[in-house]
Amino acid sequence: MPIDSISSVTDKPTPEYSPMPLPQKQAGAKSAANLTAEEQQEVEALKKRDTEVRQHERAHLAAAGPFAKGGAAYKFKTGPDGQRYAVSGEVEIDVTPVADDPAATIKKAQTIKKAALAPASPSSQDFGVAARARQMEAKAKQELAAQQQEQLQNYGRNGQPANSQPQPKLLNVMA
Repeated sequence: MPIDSISSVTDKPTPEYSPMPLPQKQAGAKSAANLTAEEQQEVEALKKRDTEVRQHERAHLAAAGPFAKGGAAYKFKTGPDGQRYAVSGEVEIDVTPVADDPAATIKKAQTIKKAALAPASPSSQDFGVAARARQMEAKAKQELAAQQQEQLQNYGRNGQPANSQPQPKLLNVMA
């Protein structure tokens, strides 16, 4: 089952997601001693999945830095023991370019790409976000190169504006 883990920014998590830090036991649930062998296997699988999902999302959060928008949001499944286990999750990351600053956008895109690929096993959605970050980085590099080219065109080799007359060099000669 893929871990849906990283997404573009929205104001709030989707309704089926809720940020709950630990599994919660439901009222009237069976105790571990009352579970069948099949139910015990399901609980073990859910525990394993819960751990994988939480580790995956923590990796995104750690690498995203200031671009993470809040904490991780999880989708839960209630096991036969009445506990709620995270079965998928997501971390919202701001993927908008930095306005009028291609150099900052390049750094941001690199951080987003790193965050998307931070987990040991990135999901297909993670790879998609990384690809978008690479595109954002490439576009920002083009913008930065265009800015630099424009600056070069506006100045001559001697650092003077291209349309100005060279200033005479003055030497102080002391006798």
